[in-house]
Amino acid sequence: MPGINKVILVGHLGKTPELRLIENETAVTSFPLATSETLIRNGIKEEVTEWHHIILWRGLAETAVRLLKKGQLVYIEGKLGTRKFTDSQNIGRHITEIIAEKFTLLGRKSDFAEIGSEQQVYEY
Repeated sequence: MPGINKVILVGHLGKTPELRLIENETAVTSFPLATSETLIRNGIKEEVTEWHHIILWRGLAETAVRLLKKGQLVYIEGKLGTRKFTDSQNIGRHITEIIAEKFTLLGRKSDFAEIGSEQQVYEY
């Protein structure tokens, strides 16, 4: 039986996505996404924020760059991926990221007025 690699996140964008074109003019964008939860430790409520690195490819990247802005609440669905690279000091590093397959803008109806869109799912 094959494994399942599925990630679902709801959080706020840490920055506005910017489009990049890589090999063969393939569109890609990335942005940090913050998810928060409230924990109670020793009787004290504490908000804990986790940051996730989100990657979107091709048409989904182009759509994200058009619609997403820093601070927006968004639903992301995708898969977990790990990538290895060498940094500027020639040290081998790895990063775990969410490779998004779909996203949905969340929020109040007024949040969608400026982009001229209704809440809908955007898929790759």
